[in-house]
Amino acid sequence: MKSKRRLFTLLALMMMILILGGCSAADPHNPINAESPGIFNHYLIYPFSLLITFFANSFDGSYGLSIVLMTFIIRLAIMPLMMNSSKKQANMREKMAVLQPELKILEEKYKNAKSPEKQQQKQTEMMQLYQKHQVNPLNMGCLPMLLQLPITLAFYYAIQRTPEIAAHDFLWFSLGHPDKIMPFIAAAVYFVQFRVSQSIAAQQQPGQNNPMAFIGLLSPIMMGAISFAMPAALPLYWSVGGIFIIIQTIVLHKMYSKPAKQKLDTLSK
Repeated sequence: MKSKRRLFTLLALMMMILILGGCSAADPHNPINAESPGIFNHYLIYPFSLLITFFANSFDGSYGLSIVLMTFIIRLAIMPLMMNSSKKQANMREKMAVLQPELKILEEKYKNAKSPEKQQQKQTEMMQLYQKHQVNPLNMGCLPMLLQLPITLAFYYAIQRTPEIAAHDFLWFSLGHPDKIMPFIAAAVYFVQFRVSQSIAAQQQPGQNNPMAFIGLLSPIMMGAISFAMPAALPLYWSVGGIFIIIQTIVLHKMYSKPAKQKLDTLSK
């Protein structure tokens, strides 16, 4: 478990270095091109910019349709990672539900233990329970979340740094200027996404309060406020991506939560 923890920490640090390096190099006022310096620019942002332009040309110069299509393609490419993460989380909830009675007994056994020796003994017995039930608290499928960050961030910068986008219109708005309606659409999409995730969390852990619910509720408000100051191409990207995530969340919940629940019901009989 220690080796896995170190590997996960190393990967997380490498991912953060890559993202921070990309953020420092990705000046939204500096158009992206083949000569733009930096690994993040050369291997992620610039290829995405080329693809945006390619699909726009395929749609008679519609950069709006290109952003919509590219968003769906990227989300579909990332979806296997999210499926793997959802499957691991469902398996972990199943194992933790089976383990819970024994954990309660252990907590009751050491509820008055204050000495370091007793606390160490409690930790040892808890780790033995985890090993007995093959539970790894680190194996919660968080790595796919880290892996998708550079991809989605690179596409965000590609939209910002492709100058051709700013000169085109899509539907009723200009892609290169802020719009008064798109922020409300983006905020509404993120609110629905928040409500769907809350509903699923309530089904998975009934009777438990989610301490992150308030932060999740702030997300639609912040998204809408930020969108008022951004070119409309960005809230368009966020809205399309948010709609995909809502559908993905519902589909993955139906795929993995029901089989896990059925297995738990079988074990409880």
